[in-house]
Amino acid sequence: MNGAGKILTDSGVITWRNVMNVRRNPEWLLGATLFPIMFVLMFAYVFGGAIGGPGGDSGQYREFLIAGIFAQTVAFNSSYTVIGFANDLQKGIIDRFRSLPMSRLAVILGRTTADQVLSLVVLFVMSICGLLIGWRIRGSVLDAILGYLMILLFAFALSWVGAYIGLVSRSVEVANSAGLIWMFPLTFISSAFVPQESLPGVLGTIADWNPFTAAVNATRDLFGNASPAGWAAPSGWPADNAALYAVLSSVAIIAIFAPLATARYRKVASR
Repeated sequence: MNGAGKILTDSGVITWRNVMNVRRNPEWLLGATLFPIMFVLMFAYVFGGAIGGPGGDSGQYREFLIAGIFAQTVAFNSSYTVIGFANDLQKGIIDRFRSLPMSRLAVILGRTTADQVLSLVVLFVMSICGLLIGWRIRGSVLDAILGYLMILLFAFALSWVGAYIGLVSRSVEVANSAGLIWMFPLTFISSAFVPQESLPGVLGTIADWNPFTAAVNATRDLFGNASPAGWAAPSGWPADNAALYAVLSSVAIIAIFAPLATARYRKVASR
């Protein structure tokens, strides 16, 4: 078997192992779905009227909200990559993998791929939740598929960030904090819950160029979910080319953090 084939085979085994871990620990899946559902309900029914104005009551804000919740959900799922690697390091699982005749890249690829399986399940649950509160996909079937693929590509990119953080964390406790703390500015300084034009000064500029904003805006466009009436449409190159910028950003994140994570894994696996 050639090198690429061996990597795919080995990563498939690791993917299956990690998926089975989720099955044996259903509280992971429960936590990954309950928190996003809580965010949907809070922003749709508690804050929606204040944030969305009349649109919050008519359902326009709810349609605006769902793409942001989707992106936030898969972004926070990268914390499971962080904790998973830190847990494997602490328990010596990485040492066992090192002793096997397998590709080192497969261990990381298997973990990040398994987290995409989790993201698929969570997106399905969140889609049902969105439909129940009045969200609808206004675009074509192809646009809807592309919208989901956009979210999954961004999730895959962030999982490599999570892999690197998990491999440099010294304990599960540190990983638990490190895997979440950077998520809050990434998701909230964006267009996930409010229009980016409403953010003042530097925050608005950061939101404009935030890859998270691009992923959310591109997904909204593909789903056909417009901003509530009276809100200014986003402008500027990142907004006008949201899909392109989201894809380029995701590829850039993978190109940076995949080698970093792989190099770090080789270092910890060679100790």
